[in-house]
Order: sequence, then structure tokens, then C-alpha cells
Amino acid sequence: MKVENKIYYPSLAAVEAAAKKLQDVAEVTPITKSQRYSKQFEADIFFKREDLQPVRSYKIRGAYNKMSSLSLSQIENGIVCASAGNHAQGVALSCKLLKIKGTIFMPAPTPKQKIEQVNMFGEDYTEVVLVGDTFDDANSAAMQECERLNKTFIHPFNDEKVIEGQATMGLEIIDQAQHPIHYVFVPVGGGGLSAGLSSVFKELSPNTKIIGVEPLGAPSMSTSIMNKRNTELKNIQNFVDGAAVKRVGDLNFAICQQNLDAMITVDEGKVCETMLDLYNKEAIIVEPAGALSIAALDQYAEEIKGKNVICIVSGSNNDITRTAEIKERALLYANLKHYFIIKFPQRAGALREFVVDILGPNDDITYFEYTKKTNRDNGAAVVGLELKSADDLEPLITKMKLRNFYGDYLNHKPELFQFLV
Repeated sequence: MKVENKIYYPSLAAVEAAAKKLQDVAEVTPITKSQRYSKQFEADIFFKREDLQPVRSYKIRGAYNKMSSLSLSQIENGIVCASAGNHAQGVALSCKLLKIKGTIFMPAPTPKQKIEQVNMFGEDYTEVVLVGDTFDDANSAAMQECERLNKTFIHPFNDEKVIEGQATMGLEIIDQAQHPIHYVFVPVGGGGLSAGLSSVFKELSPNTKIIGVEPLGAPSMSTSIMNKRNTELKNIQNFVDGAAVKRVGDLNFAICQQNLDAMITVDEGKVCETMLDLYNKEAIIVEPAGALSIAALDQYAEEIKGKNVICIVSGSNNDITRTAEIKERALLYANLKHYFIIKFPQRAGALREFVVDILGPNDDITYFEYTKKTNRDNGAAVVGLELKSADDLEPLITKMKLRNFYGDYLNHKPELFQFLV
């Protein structure tokens, strides 16, 4: 371990030792070139496919490396973790492989699919406990369990052995790359992956620029680096659940503050647009956090021209029940989905007039809720419209106003909009 200004940095020796432990556990995931994205950005764009790990995310690296370092007494007492998804699966598989009893605390609303995956990977070695409504509730319960029964807590990111495990991905990328790597885009949640990977690159490929990517609704690392201290956010959006934390790890912040060349945020709508794009055109299924690095490319379109670029595809544990929401968010981001209050005149033929004379030939009604007759002249309805082109919006509103159908536009009214989306 190298110590500099009291900051922990994972040593190459420690990362190499972690890689050796992981040889028969984690896959050496491929780096694949995306011809389509390469053409779009006039660069060589490669995906590091961590979605192809046995647990469908990179989390197995850190979890296994940490748990394989436990003492005999720690193993006998068992382990505890708190997670809403990928970390839980990495811990569960590690429990089975290392024959360690583990208790995994998950929020009660966790999708059944994720709970089943954890049970499948852990088999008889893990017990899932559902508690509370949020990750913080589950985490609090896990910590209480540790104190009460003297068990070891397996942290998802703020732990030296976890960071060293995640850092093995950096070794793989450098070993696999056939040309100099100019940019690496890495998703950032708690910071374990970005801290480990960036440390390896600073040692072995110092000219590579490491760009951290966060969801716009959970900019914990960005805020902390800007404030020059680890800062806890009061509120975050949890949609990109694999990269949404209120506070990054202290160890990780100290490393990332020194190592990352930039931190950027990506709108959740852009993440959804990228997820659908990857599914429809690349046949790649990713979770929201897994799309972050690719969704960030637009922001670096000029800088990466002619460069070799690696995007970390961190995981693919996406719940199919979220598909409708993902599509909705993507359409809203692309300015193709719009919600209105429409005032329909209280007379026969008003709805037909709206459909025939106001809507364009490619406009589609996707939501319609008639509320009530507000007065004898007109009645309000909430209408959702999907447009073919974003340029069709202003002409549509103009026609509504000219014929006195226009009531209000809801997309920019979050206090009302939240009930629709």
C-alpha cells in the first residue's frame, strides 16, 4: 500500500493479488468495438462488458476480494451487507463460493426478480431480510445486526479490499488494449470502481483521461469534488439505482479527487434513451447505471474525435417491469412526449375536431383522462401526446390556442407531472 498525504491508494501489488484471487471467480470480460458509436463520434469506441460477469455486474470483483481476506473468526461469525441489487448478488455468490454464512438486508420494495437472483447465487449460505422502504433503512438494520452479533459488514464501496477488487478491471483493460487508450468513461456511484480503476491507470497509463459519470439526480462525487470535501446530499433521485448514493465513500473521494480528470452528470432521460438505443440497435441489455458511460459521449463529442475510448458497461441487472418508465423518460428527454390539460367544448363533435383538425397525422394520443365537467361551456381532460418530431410541438400548441382547446402544459409543472409519470 502506498501512502501519500495520508490518502490510501491501492498498490499494484495488491491489485495483482486480487486479480489472482479472482481468476476462477470473475470473468475476464471482453472489450468489444461498437462500429455504430465509432462511426457516430468519428472515434474508436469500445465497451468493457462487465454486464457479462456471472452476477451481471462488476460487483463480484470487490465483494469476493474482500470476503476472501476475512480471518477465521470473521468467517465463523458470518457477514452482513445491505444492498438493493448488484452488491447483494456479488456478496451472495461469494458466500457460496467461500462457504461463508451471510445475511443480506434489502429494502422491502426491492423487485422480486432481484431477491430471487440473490437467493439463487447464495443458495443455503445466504438469508435475505427485507426491511424498511429505502436503502438507508436496510443499511441501518444491517449495521445493528453487525453490532448485535459481532458480524463483519461488507461495504459496497468504502473499503480497501473492495477498491482493490474493482481495480482489477483496470489491469484487464490495459492488458487487453491493442492501442493507447485516450479516454475511459466510468460510472460513479459510491466511487469504488472509479477509485480503483483510476489508480491503476495513473500508474500504468498516466496519459489516459479518466472521466467519471454520475446521474444528474445524484451528483454526490461531483458535488464533493466541487466543495473539496466529501459532501452528503440531502435528496437524490433513485432512478439510476446502481449509481445513486447520498454520500460517496471517504476513501473513494480522496482518491477520485486526485485521480479523475473530470466529473460530469447525465440526465436520467438521456440514460433511458441510451438504454433503448443499446437494446434496439446493439442487442445489449443494460441497467441504468450500465448506460451512464455511453450516455456521456455526447458531452465529449469534439474531444474524442480520432481517439481510442473505453466505456465501462457496468451491469445489466435491469428489471423488465421498468420498461414502460424507461421508454417514457426517453421520450420526454427527446421532447417527443407531452402532457396537456385540454379544455373540450361541451358539445357533440368536440373530440373529433381535436383529433382531426388539431392533431397532426403522426401525432399519437397515449394518455387520456377526462376529469369532470368544470362548467357548462367546457370540460377538462388530461391528454398525453407522442409526437414524431420535436419541431411539431409549437405548431400543435398554436392550433390548440386558436381553437380554444388549450388549457395548460404539464411537462414543466413537476407538482402535477409526478402523478402522470
